[in-house]
Amino acid sequence: MKIAMVGSGYVGLVSGACFADFGHEVVCIDKDQSKIDRLHDGVMPIYEPGLAELVGTNVKAGRLSFTTDLAEGIKDASAIFIAVGTPSRRGDGHADLSFVYAVAKEVGANLANDAVVVTKSTVPVGTGDEVERILSDSGTSHKVAVVSNPEFLREGAAIGDFKRPDRIVIGAENEFGREIMREVYRPLFLNESPILFTSRRSAELIKYAANAFLATKITFINEMADLCEKVGANVQDVSRGIGSDGRIGPKFLNAGPGYGGSCFPKDTLALLKTAEDYESPVRIVEAVVKTNDTRKRAMGRKVVDALGGPDEARGKKVALLGLTFKPNTDDMRDSPAIAIAQTLHDAGVNVAAYDPEGMEIAAPLMPEVAMKDDPYAAIDGADAIAIVTEWDAFRALDLARVKELAKAPVLVDLRNIYQPDDVRTAGFEYSSIGRA
Repeated sequence: MKIAMVGSGYVGLVSGACFADFGHEVVCIDKDQSKIDRLHDGVMPIYEPGLAELVGTNVKAGRLSFTTDLAEGIKDASAIFIAVGTPSRRGDGHADLSFVYAVAKEVGANLANDAVVVTKSTVPVGTGDEVERILSDSGTSHKVAVVSNPEFLREGAAIGDFKRPDRIVIGAENEFGREIMREVYRPLFLNESPILFTSRRSAELIKYAANAFLATKITFINEMADLCEKVGANVQDVSRGIGSDGRIGPKFLNAGPGYGGSCFPKDTLALLKTAEDYESPVRIVEAVVKTNDTRKRAMGRKVVDALGGPDEARGKKVALLGLTFKPNTDDMRDSPAIAIAQTLHDAGVNVAAYDPEGMEIAAPLMPEVAMKDDPYAAIDGADAIAIVTEWDAFRALDLARVKELAKAPVLVDLRNIYQPDDVRTAGFEYSSIGRA
């Protein structure tokens, strides 16, 4: 089957490469000529473990190609995926659907055969209805079904998530759409991946509801961590205790500096706006968004406190280890590190930082931060070290070397990757999240 993937960003490129690896013929389409040129040269626009190798293998096999020509790219394609960005619209927080609708209009004008048009982008309820209207207004004589097929990919583990999904959600309104999508995902039948067929609107809402629920779990355990610090409990014990309950589960119960990334911040906000439009408020999600926003600055103040408080912190130096919102990605979108660095800067603290993959993107977002070539260069002369992202490279630091390089042996572990007794035995003043 020929598949066209319109949009060669994170979702489009990973999905396109995985579909090609299943044996489909895939064309990834993007208006950014420089991005397409780099892909032809084997240069990935994002960092994702295993992606460069997967793309290279399928390009070499002739199953994956790239173009800026949408008309040529969608020719003979049975499934045309829309995988463009839907960022928060400036000013009101609604999802910006202008890119989705522009693609739908261009597809309608150039459709040369019967096809399913699939929204892979995260879109609010009712977007598929508008895409269907746009295609209908284009005057095409070909049979078209509009389907919602939300993605559930974790950055840093996207290829595994795509090939071994918990579920595949397909929102289709007719048998033609369901039939094509069964063929698209037929290679996964061998893995017995469950396919959930729903209405289109249900599929659109499933994506938002899933992300909002996960964001709620993160925010809940972060608030429990704050309470643990007050009462002398250990949040890791609490997480294990409640996560062992099959009704709750252990995932997303790791306390930290708050969620960030490309999905949770914008999707929770978009869900709030949808609920507002339909006069059906979601108060829990409102609280989650507000609590998460304030937490990031609070983590910056936690580091300031480790320096002795606002009066003592001015003029001191902090080393930030980790800048991306999570490990194994170069994504800086809404990363807690941005708010933490700004809080430190506002307090008159000098900041040096190191991240294995994120510094090129981080540098223009954090002009007040000195980017260093390795963690020890960032630590050199620091009055405190703060672990912000739990990269593997930070899990086994040479604590003797760290103590020798740092001006003061103060470690603020915002990801709880060290055992308190081990660090204190090494001569450090140590603070973490939700542990007395």
